[in-house]
Amino acid sequence: MYPSSSLIISTYNWPEALTVCLKSALRQERLPDEIIIADDGSGSATKAVVQEFQKKSPIPITHIWHEDNGFRLAHIRNKAIAAASGEYIIQIDGDILIHSHFVSDHLRFAQKNSFVRASRIYLNEDASGQIMRTQKTDINLFNKGTSNLFSAFRVPVLWPLFATTYKNKGDERYEIHGCNMAFWKKDAVEVNGYNEAFSGWGPEDKEFVARLLNAGKHKRFLKLGGLAFHLYHPENSKHNLDTNERLLMKTVRSGCTFCNSGIDKYIQLNGEENLNGTRNSYL
Repeated sequence: MYPSSSLIISTYNWPEALTVCLKSALRQERLPDEIIIADDGSGSATKAVVQEFQKKSPIPITHIWHEDNGFRLAHIRNKAIAAASGEYIIQIDGDILIHSHFVSDHLRFAQKNSFVRASRIYLNEDASGQIMRTQKTDINLFNKGTSNLFSAFRVPVLWPLFATTYKNKGDERYEIHGCNMAFWKKDAVEVNGYNEAFSGWGPEDKEFVARLLNAGKHKRFLKLGGLAFHLYHPENSKHNLDTNERLLMKTVRSGCTFCNSGIDKYIQLNGEENLNGTRNSYL
């Protein structure tokens, strides 16, 4: 029996990519129970894309938006998680195309008291441009423009070989792909979601993972499943990266499980009963 699920898609002012992302999300062998668009302040073109898909989608699509006030991915993801009705959150970005078994793979792989990292396969500029022009979401793995092919094969029988040992030692424990990960909503609430002290690009997802690990959650790697293909785009500005990296290291070194500025401002909590005592360990 699978848990109820919410597919959260973060986006910012790239409606063409969001269009093909949503197309791939709606051609799933097993659909999520809902899709939530976590929109970090996009304009009217993105709103129009979401409204068009809302009209034809067999499942609810919710558009969570806030004003564009710089890169605030932690904030908008918290708002989306707070709004989610699913027990299990599957999180991707709006520049990702997902395999038709993506959602079912994540749900099949889910285990209590754990969160999941999965791989992404990079598409180069030419391959990405062709997808945008044709609006076709089927990807031939052997076409030019697809990198790290080993990650692009789906072999469920091999999942147990990688689940707990692959890239899970030392600093690699904190490595995560925020564009392809999954976790239980209650676990996210327990650690107060993403830390909104982060401003600008990276590594808010690693710091979130660090607090989950500090709280006793286990990291599992979905290798050769949950396939996600990343459209090419120029790198984001990293102007505040040094400050953000220091926030990550503070969490790692302190062992804290709860951040001061997080999801609790969007969720009505019931004190220690819901937080399982994590208020005793702040960042």
